[in-house]
Amino acid sequence: MAILITSVHVLACFVLIVVVLLQAGKGANMGAAFGGSSQTVFGTTGAGTFLGKMTTVVAVVFMITSLGLSHPALQQNKTRSLLDGASRPGVERRLPVVPAPQSTLPPAAPTQKAPVPTPVK
Repeated sequence: MAILITSVHVLACFVLIVVVLLQAGKGANMGAAFGGSSQTVFGTTGAGTFLGKMTTVVAVVFMITSLGLSHPALQQNKTRSLLDGASRPGVERRLPVVPAPQSTLPPAAPTQKAPVPTPVK
């Protein structure tokens, strides 16, 4: 199920990018607005275009798949809290006592003092 939702999510991402890039911006008629021949920049634009409606539909699909992908992650961490590891005032935290590791080296041989050479007269 997660693979299906992820596939739809990735497809919605690419479609949303393409549809948004294909649309003409609201400032496309800005040059005509300063000439006084067009009032659509600051007024109503009329009925929505096909690309505008498609953007809305794909954006809704994107949001639903985003929520669908985040739901399993929330269910896994339901028993844990963000504050579980936080220190609280007045509560002393003790670290677990870990025994020292045992050495696997053989015991060291006893050292002998080297004889001191006697000076020759």
